[in-house]
Amino acid sequence: MSPVFPMLTVLSMFYYMCLRRRARTATRGEMNSRRAIESNTRALPINVEIVQYAKEVLDFSSHYGSENSMSYTMWNLAGIPNVYPSSGDFTQTAVFRTYGTWWDHCPSARLPFKRTPTSFCSQDYVELAFEEQVYPTAVHILETYHPGAVVRILACSANPYSQNPPAEVRWEILWSEAPTKVNGPQARQFTPCIKQINFPTNLIRLEVNSSLLDYYTELDAVVLHGVKEKPVLSLKTSMIDMNDIDEDEDEEKYGCGMDSLNKQFSVVTLREWPTNGYFDKLPYELIQLILSHLTVPDLCRLAQTCKLLYQHCCDPLQYIHLSLQPYWARINDTSLEYLQSRCTLIQWLNLSWTGNRGAISVSGFSRFLKVCGSELVRLELSCGHFLNETCLEVITEMCPNLQELNLASCDKIPPQAFNHIAKVGSLKRLILYRTKVEQTALLSILNFCSELQHLSLGSCVMIEDYDLVASMMGAKCKKLRSLDLWRCKNITESGIAELASGCQLLEELDLGWCPTLQSSTGCFANLARKLPNLQKLFLTANRSVCDTDIEELAANCTHLRQLDILGTRMVSPASLRKLLESCKDLALLDVSFCSQIDNRVVLELNANFPNVFIKKSFTQ
Repeated sequence: MSPVFPMLTVLSMFYYMCLRRRARTATRGEMNSRRAIESNTRALPINVEIVQYAKEVLDFSSHYGSENSMSYTMWNLAGIPNVYPSSGDFTQTAVFRTYGTWWDHCPSARLPFKRTPTSFCSQDYVELAFEEQVYPTAVHILETYHPGAVVRILACSANPYSQNPPAEVRWEILWSEAPTKVNGPQARQFTPCIKQINFPTNLIRLEVNSSLLDYYTELDAVVLHGVKEKPVLSLKTSMIDMNDIDEDEDEEKYGCGMDSLNKQFSVVTLREWPTNGYFDKLPYELIQLILSHLTVPDLCRLAQTCKLLYQHCCDPLQYIHLSLQPYWARINDTSLEYLQSRCTLIQWLNLSWTGNRGAISVSGFSRFLKVCGSELVRLELSCGHFLNETCLEVITEMCPNLQELNLASCDKIPPQAFNHIAKVGSLKRLILYRTKVEQTALLSILNFCSELQHLSLGSCVMIEDYDLVASMMGAKCKKLRSLDLWRCKNITESGIAELASGCQLLEELDLGWCPTLQSSTGCFANLARKLPNLQKLFLTANRSVCDTDIEELAANCTHLRQLDILGTRMVSPASLRKLLESCKDLALLDVSFCSQIDNRVVLELNANFPNVFIKKSFTQ
């Protein structure tokens, strides 16, 4: 066969695409004409519209609040509005843990996964259940502070209140958009134009991206409008911009409409041509490099074209780093089974958000790791609610080279299961944010995992004595560079002293909302003197932080980049000036609700130190 044949095939495909585009254009023209003719036609009402607020918050990835109260928690999204239409920083709203890009520029920041499709930009999510299943006609999101974080709204076919679990769980994207900058922090009702779906729902998921926000976004309530019977599209109600068809197809490819993903993973019968045209002239490595820029679905599609590209697309070297998080809604046991032969050399694996509602079983996860776990160095499993003790046991047995493990918000793992993590002595990063890890298991982990450099224990409410934990860190974890103790309720100056003496390489320390720490004991001044490498220090909501602490930071922690002292009454403008003059790298300073630092002082400091973002939230 002539080498020209593949080129003819490509030209034929291009000609087909042109015809398809032309047909679409004609369809758009017809629709526009029909739209004009029927613009005055009245659509007959079929159903009475039902309006309902969220009944319950089912799941979420993070929140600013604690696990034992309602302030700043996702649970505030249930029910009628508490704050709207007022604007400002209110404790009765739902707030996610991060905003902006500040967490991406600190010592604990993780490297991103390659091959993440541009259409997926979600960082956090919350799932809401409503009383009645309806066909959605509108979704209203009441945003009360720094709006603009919501980037995707999805609907689920499963009824969370049904006694019988469905055979198949479907997610459909109602609306999706890239992050956009909203001018001003004022409250608004966000009502995007949503897509009509062919099943009723009472489970709505919001996904957010806060990277463009100047401060924490706050959500007050979500209102679902819908009808009980499937609406018949009248010409007036179906005024969809036909130019969005291509974008919708992209969403289907990369988002929740990946019904054919498992088929793409499977082996197909391919015809073998005598020659592969110009591909035969390219080095194997060059073809591999070209394919490394494709997303996972595109790689699977390309594998179906010919045997040569199938060989390249199934090469385990293409799957050294693999993130399945963008496809969380369609990943299941079958997906993992198809991927096994391609992932024998995998080193980074991201299964965050996947597997919930029975999509991934314990046995399916275990089978995958038994084949693909030997080379794993990094494993991301945040919000993996299918995980249990067996899964953690398999991880520790099958992943001997594991260095990074993320179990954030895996709140279904039983407390005793965390004991298995102590077997992975090579761990350098461990994220246990919002888990049920208990003190005995944690002490065992710290004792045997002496290589730890990054540890997150934020909102771990089942640890009884943080002083004992801090003492163990100081004795065993000498290489610790970042530590998250956000909202730990019982650490005292004794634990801080042990930590500061033993972990002198610390560059990042989050002690936000730790009420048992008192400046009068000298604990913060001692921190500043013992930890000169500090780049990030959060002392959020500690009212006892005073001028002495700030002056010690200015004298000893000159590399400081981020400081949060929200809520203190004891810090004066003079000490802040000393800090800003000494810490030339300081980029973020949060002085919200600091009673001595009013807006006039903030304006003056902004003028004198223009490279520092000084945050001062307000309540209307």
